[in-house]
Amino acid sequence: MSERAAFINQVTTAVPSQDVHKAFLAWAEQRLPDERQRSVFRRMAERSGINHRWSVLPTTAGGGSPVADGGLYADAPPPTSERMRIYAETAPELALAAIAKLDAGAIARTTHLVVASCTGFVAPGVDQIIARRLGLANHVERTLIGFMGCYAAIAALRTAYHIVRSEPAARVLVVTVELSTLHLQFTDDMEALLGMLQFGDGAAAAIVSADATGLRIDRPFAIAMEDSETLIQWAIGETGFVMQLSGEVPGRIGSALEKPWIRERILDAVDAGKIDSWAVHAGGRSILDAVQRGFDLPANALDRSREVLADFGNMSSSTLMFVLAAILRQSDEGERSGVALAFGPGLAAEGFRYERAA
Repeated sequence: MSERAAFINQVTTAVPSQDVHKAFLAWAEQRLPDERQRSVFRRMAERSGINHRWSVLPTTAGGGSPVADGGLYADAPPPTSERMRIYAETAPELALAAIAKLDAGAIARTTHLVVASCTGFVAPGVDQIIARRLGLANHVERTLIGFMGCYAAIAALRTAYHIVRSEPAARVLVVTVELSTLHLQFTDDMEALLGMLQFGDGAAAAIVSADATGLRIDRPFAIAMEDSETLIQWAIGETGFVMQLSGEVPGRIGSALEKPWIRERILDAVDAGKIDSWAVHAGGRSILDAVQRGFDLPANALDRSREVLADFGNMSSSTLMFVLAAILRQSDEGERSGVALAFGPGLAAEGFRYERAA
């Protein structure tokens, strides 16, 4: 291996303890004005491929969900200030829960900390809070990647890749933490409710270094798709962060993957059928279907992404990290090469090729 190589040595994950998926489905269905819409919503929810989504929000005194009496969303949408207060308290805790599963010796040798999060803001930042709570040296270099959305994990790992390639002795702690359930919106718009039913909370942590173990990061890429900037939008409102997620996204992704120049950027002249494994951001069943059709992949090619979607939903930037964790955990000698790929606001696609260390 080249001395300039960078490897994802470990990836660990954490989710909160409360499963809110079924409670949200019942709440959302009640907001729709007629039975025809409710029937369509139920059918779409059943086809979503999601069984569980987890939230940092506490249960009520009676053990109910955030939309039950006494919950955060029981009566009226709370202001952004209240949501950010909860973020400041709980985002570091969830991030630290993921970090605690990493090898303690690797954490102690951290030289750089890269944190990605788009579901909240606090200053001093989550990066500083994490560094202080871990007792990292005060000269550890920190980078905070915010508001990039679902492909921020790629940006964080790519940042670590460049650090290690320029400083081979570096040991980078990469963290993603997303609290999407803090941004529930009160609406009777079916498209908005279908968008919200996908999102949950989760955190992940990784060690990236020159140590030749795990997955070697190779050939990062970034693609901004033309005339697509309105398809995924994420704005700060008076009652949380408001996402606009167009139903056109899967179709636009599918058509983009047919373009030779985009395929070349992602596959680097390798036939898609010769890629051993795929770490695709589980942004939704229709997005995974679009990628599978676009590259004409076998039926089981995106199984790990679909399993993450089923068990956790879309956790924004943390989702791809959960897929990478599964790839590292479920070692397969036949899986030597792979593609990590995520989509987000822009509409943009970002990713990298990876190879399993010998």
